[in-house]
Amino acid sequence: MTSERRRSLTGWAFLLPAALLIVLMSFYPMLQAFLLSLQTGKGTRLRYAEPLWSNYSRLLSDERFLETVRSTFLYLLIQVPIMLALALVLAVILNDPHLRFKGLWRTAIFLPCAVSLVSYSLVFRTIFATDGFVNDMLLGLHLIDSPINWLGQAGTARIVIILGLLWRWTGYNMVFFLAGLQNIDYATIEAARIDGAGAWKTFWYVIVPQLKPMILLTAIMSTNGTLQLFDESWNLTLGGPGNATKTMSHYLYELSFLKSPNIGYASAISYVILILVAVLALIQMKVGDKRDA
Repeated sequence: MTSERRRSLTGWAFLLPAALLIVLMSFYPMLQAFLLSLQTGKGTRLRYAEPLWSNYSRLLSDERFLETVRSTFLYLLIQVPIMLALALVLAVILNDPHLRFKGLWRTAIFLPCAVSLVSYSLVFRTIFATDGFVNDMLLGLHLIDSPINWLGQAGTARIVIILGLLWRWTGYNMVFFLAGLQNIDYATIEAARIDGAGAWKTFWYVIVPQLKPMILLTAIMSTNGTLQLFDESWNLTLGGPGNATKTMSHYLYELSFLKSPNIGYASAISYVILILVAVLALIQMKVGDKRDA
């Protein structure tokens, strides 16, 4: 056996345990979930559906599922662009070499990411209650005449969930942008300023183009996370009022574990979420990555 072949086999030997674990813990459950999505029945009394794709065709006529899709995409289209724009602006501000107490500001903005999802949801439920801090403040400023039932109305309940997502995840994305800013050659920024570019032109024409790979990464991660959104819908509003704020993952959980579990139908929903994540990630990569253009 040659030394080159021995080195190759040694490398594969180190990779094999991790590869087996990935297959066992990830790909095998994915295959099992797909087989479950082709079955029908309640509890453990499952049988293959006739036709096999009946769970998927049922989704198209399930008004509750379609409502959760609309709610999830509403969060995606509103929250993700605002969050990424805010994270980028904060990263640029906190990357200023002349800013004092940078470490303190960065830590303060990032800290919400370390808070438990359940804990912060309970805090938000408290401050947005009819007798909570937000209503007390608005009443004190004479901006409203009576308390707003933030969590009892569809529109305001969605606003609370979006605010919660912004509060928790903006700092997380800001860290990625800060990392990208550290790799930008400061000479390019100085050159733009010498050529007469103002703060906005320097930001838009010098900083943003060099951050495109990081913007693409955070957009894909944020899209992925929003399409799988569960904690805020469950802990903040329980999907209410009615089903107005319920997400796809929330509906999947109810079908899987509450009332009369329908594992096959829930598995079909999980695969729809997977397809949506894959398709949107592919579109973002095609639109955002111009390195080969």
